[in-house]
Amino acid sequence: MTVEVSSKVTATPEALQRIEELKAKHGPLMFHQSGGCCDGSSPMCYHEGELLVGDNDVKLGEIGGCSFYMSVPQYEVWKHTDLIIDVVPGRGGMFSLEGPEGYRFLTRSEVCAVDSDGTDG
Repeated sequence: MTVEVSSKVTATPEALQRIEELKAKHGPLMFHQSGGCCDGSSPMCYHEGELLVGDNDVKLGEIGGCSFYMSVPQYEVWKHTDLIIDVVPGRGGMFSLEGPEGYRFLTRSEVCAVDSDGTDG
C-alpha cells in the first residue's frame, strides 16, 4: 500500500502544457522523483503503471492529472519542502518519456510553512 500525503507537488503552466502534449502522444502518465543513480535527481515521466510503486513510495499528489511519487527515504529528506515541477531546454532522463522531446522536467523546491504545532502548513 503506497502512502499518500497531502498535495506537496505543483507544476508551472509550461510544465502542465508539456504534460498535456505527452498525454496526447502517449496516453495516461505518472511521475516518480528520481533519487539519483542514472538520471540524477529529476522527475521521471512514465506511462501510467510502467513503474511499479508500493510500500517504499509516497504519493505526493498529482500534476496535470498524473500521479506523482517519491521514495520514502527521499521523502524523509524532502518532507519540509513543496515541489514545483518546471520544464527547461535540454534532454530528459534516458528512461523518461520527454527524453527525445528537446526539454526536460526539473524539480524546484520551496521550504514549507510550519504551523505553530510544528507540522507542515
